[in-house]
Amino acid sequence: MASSEILVSTSETTPGNSPTPGETMPATTTSPSPSPPKLPQPVFDVDTAVYAFSPNRETLGGTAYLITHKAASNDDSWQKNNILVDCPAWTDANLDFITQQGGVRWLVITHRGGSSRVRDWQSKFACDVVVQEQEAYLLPQVETHSFHRELALTPHHRLLWTPGHSPGSSCLHSSAKGGILFTGRHILPTRQGGAAPLRVSKTFHWPRQLHHIQRLLDEFTPQTLGYICPGANTGFLRGKRSVEQAYDTLAKLDLQALSKSQALL
Repeated sequence: MASSEILVSTSETTPGNSPTPGETMPATTTSPSPSPPKLPQPVFDVDTAVYAFSPNRETLGGTAYLITHKAASNDDSWQKNNILVDCPAWTDANLDFITQQGGVRWLVITHRGGSSRVRDWQSKFACDVVVQEQEAYLLPQVETHSFHRELALTPHHRLLWTPGHSPGSSCLHSSAKGGILFTGRHILPTRQGGAAPLRVSKTFHWPRQLHHIQRLLDEFTPQTLGYICPGANTGFLRGKRSVEQAYDTLAKLDLQALSKSQALL
């Protein structure tokens, strides 16, 4: 599929409005909350600069990631095309770490539950907020770059629309290490050590979510989808920070049996 053209949407609101779903704290609150420093941890080796943040209470235990990527240039300037996938906790430790890594160029929101203090993140790092077009309206106080089916951020990073968990759920694919897929809540770790879509009471459209599991299998191969970095339930990874052999793990899923599963509370 060809990448969709970026759409830009903005909206202004008056002071005193109640927080939007993407702004879980009042807009006037910009100071980081005090907390013990918990630094992000590397997911892979030093040659693949991906860092996982501690679960964020404001996104119901969601896990955010920082992908560091130095821009090609003719000099040694400290310019980076870093990608922040979903929102980590707004703490001094996280802010300092991201600043030390060169800041953020893109903040990717994989689903509506992955957003928290988005306007503060955009103001702090002057980053572009990228979200699938069906979720953009949830961020009326934020300038967003929305996309339809897919969008290439860099030659090595591509967003794919994978609706089901929410109308605008998306996954970010990186070509590093034989393919890394940042899945938000589209695919989550299981208690058995695998990975699968999870049907919950708030799931938007379960058949559509399963359809886009198959789409990922059609889109990739074992050579281009080696790892999954999920956006929640990372405690089930049992000390690991990613799901390995990602394509084979998804290929083993019985999508027909999953289609009959009942929603969890």
